[in-house]
Amino acid sequence: MDDMPTPKPASNLAGFVPYAAVSAVHIVALAIDDEALARPTKLMLMPLLAVGASWSSRRRDIRIGLLLIAIGLSWMGDGAGVFFSPWPELPVMLVCFGLAHLAYIWLFLRHLTTRRLPTWTIIYAAWWAGMLIVLWPHLGALAWAVAAYGLVLGGTAASAARCRPMIAVGGAFFLASDTLLAFRLFLPDAMPGWTSPLVMLTYCLGQGLIAAGVVRARGRRG
Repeated sequence: MDDMPTPKPASNLAGFVPYAAVSAVHIVALAIDDEALARPTKLMLMPLLAVGASWSSRRRDIRIGLLLIAIGLSWMGDGAGVFFSPWPELPVMLVCFGLAHLAYIWLFLRHLTTRRLPTWTIIYAAWWAGMLIVLWPHLGALAWAVAAYGLVLGGTAASAARCRPMIAVGGAFFLASDTLLAFRLFLPDAMPGWTSPLVMLTYCLGQGLIAAGVVRARGRRG
């Protein structure tokens, strides 16, 4: 019995519990229109996700490093109005999240790919074209910036689809979140109030699933 190999433990995802708990509080705060609670909990999300990913990873390597870079850039995007208050919030937010998506794409394609690009991901190209057709008349001076951001956002979702299912689903939720946010920003009259917590629900799910998926994939690769 003593010579039997010990099973390799699965990655411990308990470190993500604080992130999940604060995400729930933040979404409820948005649902009840409690801005005093929603503002600070939003800025807590990405630091907690970074702590959870770092704590849950058994060893650090380039994959965890890129994940933490993407999470950090996302945090800067979340807090663009606070961290970069002298500058216009929306353009700064697009830059921060655009860089975060580039970090995710690099992580997925260079370090976590497990299969070829699925045929069904053509829907992401159709999504990009459809979004531009609908939103272009309302984008004004940000039209080309939003188009470029849409490319990297769609690229994140498509490259995530080449990874393990948890990461692929996370990429799809991230895209859904930014789609809802785009409509709230540029076509606000078409979006009911309940879509505000829905934006953050899909965002928190997307980021959380991506991070947990990276940690699990990292654990399986040794």
